[in-house]
Amino acid sequence: MLRYLALGDSYTIGEAVPEAGRWPMQLAAGLRARGITLADPRIIATTGWTTDELSAAMDAAEPLGRWDFVSLLIGVNNQYRGRPLDEYRVQFAALLARAIALAGGRPGRVLVLSIPDWGVTPFGQGSGRDTAQISRELDAFNLAAATECAVQGVAFVDITPVSRDPGTRPDRIADDGLHPSARAYADWTALALPAAQHLLQF
Repeated sequence: MLRYLALGDSYTIGEAVPEAGRWPMQLAAGLRARGITLADPRIIATTGWTTDELSAAMDAAEPLGRWDFVSLLIGVNNQYRGRPLDEYRVQFAALLARAIALAGGRPGRVLVLSIPDWGVTPFGQGSGRDTAQISRELDAFNLAAATECAVQGVAFVDITPVSRDPGTRPDRIADDGLHPSARAYADWTALALPAAQHLLQF
């Protein structure tokens, strides 16, 4: 059974959804359905974490050993707290390098998902913040992540566009009005599955 490590924040731990609804859990189940014997993930993620907090948690969890597959989704809390883009770029690059090392030095066994747009949620709409600015800032963070993935040879899956359409699909929002529902995570999983399957077949 292939070993899977999922790194992130509230989106990876699946805040406000059942354990089986988390996207890493759905991804593992989807890959097993396609004949890839991937175990359910070990998840290192907590709601509210920024890039440096995830890094510190990984330090505390050492030794993490070697994994057959590693996913990473991090950065929304950097943007939410108004942390600088340049800081994110540097810290994300370091996290990505760590993820590759945990995958045995194989960039082809690491998968990154883009940051969803929380500004379109009921919480975001009621936050009093400029939602257009939120979108612009998240686009910049995602561009930085995608660029670093290209540099390090890591697959990047853009789930942000589908995250921006909850207005016509309220079932994609969890009861807290902020986080994705299990059905929204299923949308993300559908986008990530082909890339993950390709990575794990080689």
